[in-house]
Amino acid sequence: MRFAGFPRETVLFLKGLKANNSKQWFDAHRADYDAFFVAPALALIEALAPAAQKLDPPLQAAAKMNGSLRRIYRDTRFSRDKTPYNTHMHLIFWAGDHPNRSSGIHLVLGADGFGYGAGHWAFEADALTRYRHAVLDDRKRKALEESLAIAGKAGCSLDAPHLKTVPRGFDKGAAGADYLRYKGIVARTMDGRRDFDPRLFTGECVDYCSGLMKAMAPLVGWVRSEVELA
Repeated sequence: MRFAGFPRETVLFLKGLKANNSKQWFDAHRADYDAFFVAPALALIEALAPAAQKLDPPLQAAAKMNGSLRRIYRDTRFSRDKTPYNTHMHLIFWAGDHPNRSSGIHLVLGADGFGYGAGHWAFEADALTRYRHAVLDDRKRKALEESLAIAGKAGCSLDAPHLKTVPRGFDKGAAGADYLRYKGIVARTMDGRRDFDPRLFTGECVDYCSGLMKAMAPLVGWVRSEVELA
């Protein structure tokens, strides 16, 4: 069955949760969570799976909680913010062996808009070393910038650099030095640019999301080939 788009009740549920982020409110609206959050999220993941597999690199899509659908429950153990729930729906399609440890594409439907992005948030030590050498290589850096330009046409851009200066041992005047200030590489929509595209609520949703994923796939491919598998 073709995915017909998100019901408007999905946004109403998220707005209600944002205004009443408590277990009492959530328990009272558990049926809405199941009907308007979980059910359409899993249906969209299943509908996007064939398109995800056709990308380069192929991306995994698992229509289950803790697969492509992130849990709505927040981990508050090390956070000052003790509100129990995320007020957005977070879908992930990934290229490696684990959704949290490899590059991928993220689609996020929130109370106030829809956002998306791609890349790898934070590289582990060995991968970070490979990334830094890759961005100093003219050919590899050009390929990265080409992938960022494609994602940019879909509305994605890099965050501010994670480091104030170029890491010790690297030439701050070298071509590509600005990329050395990143601990991971992610291009995504910024909060100020988020809105609700009307196609999200119609039968065009799958084609719309597939198009966004196609635009972000080259960045995932670059990270996968030059960092994760290098």
